[in-house]
Amino acid sequence: MLLTRIMEAHTALRPAVQVTPLEHSPSLSQTLGCDVFLKAEHVHPTGSFKLRGATNKIRLLEPTARSRGVVTASTGNHGQAVAWAGAKAGVPVCVYVAASTAEAKLAGIRSLGAELVVIDGPPIEAELQDRAAAEQSGRTYISPYNDLDVVAGQGTLGVELANQAPDLDAVFVSVGGGGLIGGTGTALKALRPHTKVVGVWAENSPCMLRALEAGRIVDVEELPTLSDGTAGAIEPGSVTFPLCQEVIDRLVAVNEAEISGGIRQIAETEHWMVEGAAGMALAGLVRSARTYRGARVGVVLCGRNIAPRMFASIMQHV
Repeated sequence: MLLTRIMEAHTALRPAVQVTPLEHSPSLSQTLGCDVFLKAEHVHPTGSFKLRGATNKIRLLEPTARSRGVVTASTGNHGQAVAWAGAKAGVPVCVYVAASTAEAKLAGIRSLGAELVVIDGPPIEAELQDRAAAEQSGRTYISPYNDLDVVAGQGTLGVELANQAPDLDAVFVSVGGGGLIGGTGTALKALRPHTKVVGVWAENSPCMLRALEAGRIVDVEELPTLSDGTAGAIEPGSVTFPLCQEVIDRLVAVNEAEISGGIRQIAETEHWMVEGAAGMALAGLVRSARTYRGARVGVVLCGRNIAPRMFASIMQHV
């Protein structure tokens, strides 16, 4: 049962993975007409929530698998997280990435000592080649989302939210492959069933959104998005698809201007630099603010790994 795995991980991951702060934002609360609480996942050592799932997966490896090493695919944040967790545990790590991956995230992976393989093509191609390489070499493949041990690690965020703010009316979570919202939503549905789970997508990369609308995983045309951390297609048969069907209460899609606005608002009100996927979660609340007037609402700031030049450009375009 996934909830059992999440609760076990919630205890076992400490102190390697910290309990991140949940900060009330007076400024955003006044602007949006609801009590806004920001879950500061960007304070993790690698700058994103992905540290949870990666650390949990590597923690559970058998000794033989540890000695052989692991292979993973990533748009950046997951790769950094696996590299960090592998370095801490003495497990060799190889990361496959698409050529479109932000250079800042590639540099982060390299700095943690992982082997880096850059693949021409979209992120899903990196995932497919990564799996093949793992099978050929006998190394363990760690999916960014299609793995219940990874999802269980991400779900520890939901346990923390349930403990930190038991009376939240809703939580806004950015969605890519569905691991974060699948795990977090599973924990919240069990521990705080009154809390609504709101999924937020980039209009330019709505893969899981279209799958939920269609009732099955479908091919979706993608365009470039500031929320590069949630970009990429979903593997056929992903364990996260039925989880998302079960736990997401409301679907919200936002455009690139709204994502930029979310990044700016967080910088201006909290003095935090966050990446597109985090700005996207806030943008989802901004678009839905009328629905949540007077409510207590959480927003998951899932990461901070944005190129400084991109951040500076966003801040200049008011």
